[in-house]
Amino acid sequence: MSQEKKEPKRSKPASKRDIFKKPVDKHSVENLVRPFILKDEDYKRLMEIMLGEFNKGLGKETNPTAKVKMYPTYVRDVPDGTENGNFLALDLGGTNFRVLLINLNGQEVTMESKIYLIPQHIMTGTGEHLFDHIAECIYKFMNNHDLLNQKIPLGFTFSFPCKQMGLNHAVLTQWTKGFKCEGVEGEDVVRLLHEAIKRRGDIDVECLAVINDTVGALMSCAHSDRECAIGLILGTGTNACYIEKLENVELWDGDNNEPKQVMINTEWGALGDDGCLDFIKTEYDRQVDKHSINPGRQTYEKMISGMYMGEIVRLALEKLRKHGLLFNGKGSEELSTRGRFYTKYVSEIESDVDDHFKNTKQVFEELALEKYSDEDCRIAQYVCSLVSTRAAFLAAVGVATLLNKMERPDVSVAVDGSLYRFHPHFHDLMVEKIEQLIKPGLKFKLMLSHDGSGKGAAIVTAVANRLRESQSESIGENGLEN
Repeated sequence: MSQEKKEPKRSKPASKRDIFKKPVDKHSVENLVRPFILKDEDYKRLMEIMLGEFNKGLGKETNPTAKVKMYPTYVRDVPDGTENGNFLALDLGGTNFRVLLINLNGQEVTMESKIYLIPQHIMTGTGEHLFDHIAECIYKFMNNHDLLNQKIPLGFTFSFPCKQMGLNHAVLTQWTKGFKCEGVEGEDVVRLLHEAIKRRGDIDVECLAVINDTVGALMSCAHSDRECAIGLILGTGTNACYIEKLENVELWDGDNNEPKQVMINTEWGALGDDGCLDFIKTEYDRQVDKHSINPGRQTYEKMISGMYMGEIVRLALEKLRKHGLLFNGKGSEELSTRGRFYTKYVSEIESDVDDHFKNTKQVFEELALEKYSDEDCRIAQYVCSLVSTRAAFLAAVGVATLLNKMERPDVSVAVDGSLYRFHPHFHDLMVEKIEQLIKPGLKFKLMLSHDGSGKGAAIVTAVANRLRESQSESIGENGLEN
């Protein structure tokens, strides 16, 4: 059972239509892109591999060598609805950085936010420069909102692989998504943030919680839906978190009080870094990996996420062109430039619903392709649909594996990220594949998470603040800590 997003009626993905209406060397085209089409048994085999990798990450003996790290987040429960007050949230997970002011009052949430760019030279500079830039953005935001004289609890959504040492202690294990700042890997990012704030000396901010965007998505949806137990990101990168029983988390070093559960940040993007996904890798995947900023890492992510999907499609289109099967063999400088075929083009091309190919032709013009036919448009649609369908099915395998592992009768899956949000078929394809793969009797729905990385960080911080205040009250009453 699943919930559909309320959206206009869509066309079927091109991979499910007969796209070759005019004579073309159909078999040659299909032979070059066939590796993107996986069999049902491939997806079932992948589920077994994923479950094994998840269990390796959860095991004390096997975690050190596991590629999928399954980090405990120290977030134990979803909100109870009593959280209230003003909270700041920071959201760093890509080329944009956001500062938000969020007011919680029961089920009511109001938000104000501002986006700040992170220039390329800061993304690849020093850690000190990065956190000084973040602290400066916080100052500007607080100044614009007349908050400089207030002390406000802050939540930090830091969407990179981290080993969580506590609710407000997280050590960056490796940069992803184009970041490469020196002096941050192996360090506590909250400490680096506090040091940058201290260097300024003009704002009074304390970070109470650091989370990643998957936890944010889950907590944001859980504010209105208590069945929410998985958070999924499908954007620039991909990752997931879920609620696991403490008895299955051998690395757990916190208390064993109720609720006997903790959210696990899977860091599933690294699945396959040991070669276990080589059986589904295509030559296009290998090329993307070879020219990426982190070769040999984030294998599963590179087959799914928005940072890489456009490039996979570009490589396939270029191969077809070089074989004389597309654009009469004539390309353009743009089409032959690495990274120039943006993932948003995939969504736009697949949004065409008729044979006018309005979006597809516009993309071709942006790529300075001068001569193209309707047949070229159909082939481009077909390639886009094969790559995006594979991505949606691979993501669905991850969700189905978690649903089967948790065995909760009814689970809401909070999903955020531009790929899921804007691609016309991603939701429907995921639902179709998850329904095929989950155990009989389990129910699920995919929910679009609204601003998880902002609202979610504030909710985690609000819960932490409420717990801290209640602890302080008990210390005050008893003269000792309970």
